[in-house]
Amino acid sequence: MIKEFREFIMRGNVLDLAVAIIIGAAFTAIVSSVVADIITPLISLVLGGVNFSNMFIVLRDGATAAPYATLEAAKAAGAVTINYGLFLNALINFLLVAFVLFLIIRSVNRLKSGLEKPAPVADPTTKGCPYCYSTIAINATRCPQCTSELTGRVAAK
Repeated sequence: MIKEFREFIMRGNVLDLAVAIIIGAAFTAIVSSVVADIITPLISLVLGGVNFSNMFIVLRDGATAAPYATLEAAKAAGAVTINYGLFLNALINFLLVAFVLFLIIRSVNRLKSGLEKPAPVADPTTKGCPYCYSTIAINATRCPQCTSELTGRVAAK
């Protein structure tokens, strides 16, 4: 049983998956940092410091009556709330992460396409007979199909 487990773990696709998960976690940390530490503060600056996390609707008052200054105060009082501000934060965070990820992937794809060299064009090895239109070797001087002499007349294939 241990031997089978070792064979399973040592398969290429299992190791590839493990590497992908580890790199994905590290990449997630990078993208989340770009969003949380760079883009979100810029958006907050542009929007005048709006804090969506304290936007909520009270469905039922808690131990103390509404209004509540913050979501934390409403939760501490035991109020039932719809936290649409937290939803907006999650939605904006998702859109920002998706956009940053799009920009990163787009940049990597452009970098890859710039590094790839076009495949060299191979010299032709055949030509067409101008009389019977069969395919013949490029160096042939007589067509093996119709036996015509091919002096100077070469048809493009």
